[in-house]
Amino acid sequence: METSNKVTITVEITVQKPVAEVWKYWTEPQHITKWSFASDDWHAPNAENDLRAGGRFLTRMEAKDGSFGFDFGGAYDEVKPNEFIGYTLDDGRKVTISFISQDNETKVIETFEAEATNPVEMQEAGWQAFLDNFKKYSESL
Repeated sequence: METSNKVTITVEITVQKPVAEVWKYWTEPQHITKWSFASDDWHAPNAENDLRAGGRFLTRMEAKDGSFGFDFGGAYDEVKPNEFIGYTLDDGRKVTISFISQDNETKVIETFEAEATNPVEMQEAGWQAFLDNFKKYSESL
């Protein structure tokens, strides 16, 4: 019997916007393409999102110089508008995102199962960079 000790990583930010706006920026494809990348030399040219339990999402991420790209996708397990998203990535890893309303700001807490290829610290930094980019985009609107 195979046993695996799954490592989970948690990253978080606080966005200076009400939860309803943060939810919209996080979930609507026209916004996802504006923030869903870790650095300025990458972009997300396409995003699709069927935001419901059993629905699927897909975001295409590419280096701007065309040297590399990949699809980031999965299926939703649970969706509670303005509160919680749980999904399973196409590689089987689980992710949860909590949206906590705090007056006119929102704390976003994302927990994900690490993959086995890259160091945990690198994965944590990468996912945190996505959140930081999301915060920057959301607060600019």
